[in-house]
Amino acid sequence: QVQLVESGGGLVQPGGSLRLSCEASRLTIGFYAMRWYRQAPGKERLVIATITSDGSRTNYEDSVKGRFTISRDNTKNTVYLQMNSLKSDDTAVYYCSAAHEQIRGLFYWGQGTQVTVSS
Repeated sequence: QVQLVESGGGLVQPGGSLRLSCEASRLTIGFYAMRWYRQAPGKERLVIATITSDGSRTNYEDSVKGRFTISRDNTKNTVYLQMNSLKSDDTAVYYCSAAHEQIRGLFYWGQGTQVTVSS
């Protein structure tokens, strides 16, 4: 079955950096817009970064603009989230998703990876 597998999470000090990866299997991400979401304890899951299927356009939630960068390598079937200048408020479970750009409703979630920002 289709899988999106996130990796790269962990514990980092405030001001530090992490790079998350989301690798897809049994799915060609070149047809999909990819997104990163996060969900902090007790809060709803929110989209924080989006990249179109060809990588030509990106969009960011205000709280991560200028600190996070979403990118993709369609040849590796992988999307990335580079996170810099991390803050304690960035602590959350991070999820990637794939949404087919032509087929409405064709959508997949990853299982999530924990990011904890703490000294």
